[in-house]
Amino acid sequence: MTWQGGRQASWRTRVCAAMMPAPILVVAFVVVFVFGGVAASAATPGDCQALRKHGHRTEAQACYDSLTQSREPAVRAEGFWGLENYQQANVEFRTAVAQTPTNANYRVRWGRLLHERFNNNDAENLFKEALEIDAKNAPAYVGMALVSADGFDSKAVEWAAKAIELDPKLVEAYEEMATLVLEDKAVAEADEALKISPEALDAMAIHAAVELLADRSPDEWFAKMRRVNPVYGEGYALVAYHLVLNRRYKDGITYYRKAIELDPQLWSAHSQLGINLMRLGQEDEPRQQLTMSYDNGYRDAATVNSLRLLDSYKNFVTYKDGNTILRLNKKEADLLHPYVEEVAKRAIATYEKKYKMKLDVPVQVEVYPDHEDFAVRTMGMPGLGALGVTFDDVIAMDSPSGREPGSFHWGSTLWHEMSHVFILTATNYRVPRWFTEGLAVHEETEASPEWGDRITPDIVVALADKKLLPVADLDRGFIRPDYPAQVIVSYFQAGRICDYIQSRWGADKLLDMVHAFAQQTTTAEVIQKDLGMAPEEFDKQFMAWLDQSVGKTVASFDEWHKDLKSLVEMAKIRNYDEMIKQGEEVRRLYPDYVYDGNAYEFLAEAHLAKGDKKAAAAALTDYEKLGGRSPGALKQLAALEEELGQPKEAAATLDRLNYIYPVNDEEMHRHLGDLWLAQNNFPGAIREYNAVVVSHPLDQASAQYNLAHAYFAAGQRDQAEEHLLAALEAAPGYRPAQKLLLEIKDAEKGQ
Repeated sequence: MTWQGGRQASWRTRVCAAMMPAPILVVAFVVVFVFGGVAASAATPGDCQALRKHGHRTEAQACYDSLTQSREPAVRAEGFWGLENYQQANVEFRTAVAQTPTNANYRVRWGRLLHERFNNNDAENLFKEALEIDAKNAPAYVGMALVSADGFDSKAVEWAAKAIELDPKLVEAYEEMATLVLEDKAVAEADEALKISPEALDAMAIHAAVELLADRSPDEWFAKMRRVNPVYGEGYALVAYHLVLNRRYKDGITYYRKAIELDPQLWSAHSQLGINLMRLGQEDEPRQQLTMSYDNGYRDAATVNSLRLLDSYKNFVTYKDGNTILRLNKKEADLLHPYVEEVAKRAIATYEKKYKMKLDVPVQVEVYPDHEDFAVRTMGMPGLGALGVTFDDVIAMDSPSGREPGSFHWGSTLWHEMSHVFILTATNYRVPRWFTEGLAVHEETEASPEWGDRITPDIVVALADKKLLPVADLDRGFIRPDYPAQVIVSYFQAGRICDYIQSRWGADKLLDMVHAFAQQTTTAEVIQKDLGMAPEEFDKQFMAWLDQSVGKTVASFDEWHKDLKSLVEMAKIRNYDEMIKQGEEVRRLYPDYVYDGNAYEFLAEAHLAKGDKKAAAAALTDYEKLGGRSPGALKQLAALEEELGQPKEAAATLDRLNYIYPVNDEEMHRHLGDLWLAQNNFPGAIREYNAVVVSHPLDQASAQYNLAHAYFAAGQRDQAEEHLLAALEAAPGYRPAQKLLLEIKDAEKGQ
């Protein structure tokens, strides 16, 4: 089993006493223990936990120390665990399980230790082994719920419910359930825990979180919590966790600080404080907090990877320009800078006008060529797209170089995330997840009909199986999905709901809903008030509208799949007539399918084989307009457009690649520069020729010359001369550069 040492003390690692006798009255125990009225060996793990629970740390330490002298390895394990000697606790649990292999509780407790020390795989195996021994072991189901909850798996709720069913008095099961369903059911579950034990600290914290999320005072619940344990930082950390989960990052940071004030050794809170400060674009304090956590043994994946990410920032360059701050990796910064800045500034200008608001601070955009670095930014967050994420006014996203060519549209992703910055700000982070995600998806295709993702086969299957959620419950599809594709399906559904609202009520209605959500209004209330109908009626009418656009595709999906297989077979034997016939049918059945193995590329191949370039170009043009992103297919289309005497269309096609995959393609930039220059689009030509230069081509002389030529044509002689000198430095005898330099000098003399 893997292992890491150190101290963990987070709300997610509560110690349950299921295998131990109930603790005696804590006040009586403290008196007896402190004054020596009872031998140390009489202490139980439950006694020690009661002391810790009530904030009596010194006495608890002495109690745990006494447990390490027990003859029973399981009890010794609890003692070493309480003393934070996790290595030895692990050894003792292994011994206990070996000596008594039929004791399910030993496996549960060992699993809880491993879960606490960031080893969920082995912890889950131990919980499963415990259930094989005792299928009615409620604490084992709590353990399963904790492991599942870490991955935002919907089965976590199922496991917690099973634990409650098996042991209706298991306080921790109710607290875990309340944590998992911090919605309508949270208060009921927390209340049930408090009925069973008035000292259920995490139930009090859940109540406090409910109040804060509703913008009400949590003071009553914090006061109750302090009466039980005046230094229970885990409760404040639990509240912070839920604030962050609801995108209230600054509020979450405030409560992580409160947690640390109460318990300075709560390293999990130090770690989360550092991570969330990083999310808001800070570096110095995050490094301090994360290093402190790491040095004190708190070395979960998020802490370790965040420290590595901070170390990697030395490889980034920052550009500040008015309302944008761009952080790009040095190896591609010169290339990406003009493209990223253009999209960011255009998006800000668009949203300022559309949402009728201005941001008070610049937006920071971080672009990561290493997807694993980007993944660190999203670690511990549910339902987020794998391409970009927004934290207040900071956007982090993948670089096109971090993905397979054509696998995502970075321009669309940045446009999507920029919408979040505005909407989260406009609603003071009170907007439901489905609406802000749906509006951002809607905005992608508003920016360009070719942007945004098309309906995928997974979504078609979900529609066929009637798996769309009611609008009032749509947030659930982003948080804890019930099936693998549900997050993608929820993005699609939310986006189409916003499309529907705009098509029926107009764009201003979406803005009305933004303002309504800012007032702590539920989805059901907003639908009723702003759209004038009950959510159930809205769902009915929306589904009827959606069926008009995708119903035929859903109904013919099986036929499409069968015909596509046939099309592939025809391509293998190069039966081009049948390819065209079959390809047209496949396209008709599922026109939005522009992913791998699409009909459009097959049709283009067949038409070209038959010598019909015009038909091939038409097929690829349809592919382009529907959002097809294959660099190879788009470059093939541009070549055909040039051959057909359509240079403007060819340039526009190649320019689309700049928002899909502008990296590692010196030839594309050079050719697009030529096309723009021929059309007197001098800014476009300068940008593309500059992309060639910063790509460090082997032929530096011609690259610098082309850039100089574009600058000269644009009337920027100083820039032209600078790049001509660079060309001549690379190749002193390069005649075109010499000739143009003379032209510049002659022009200067003639002034």
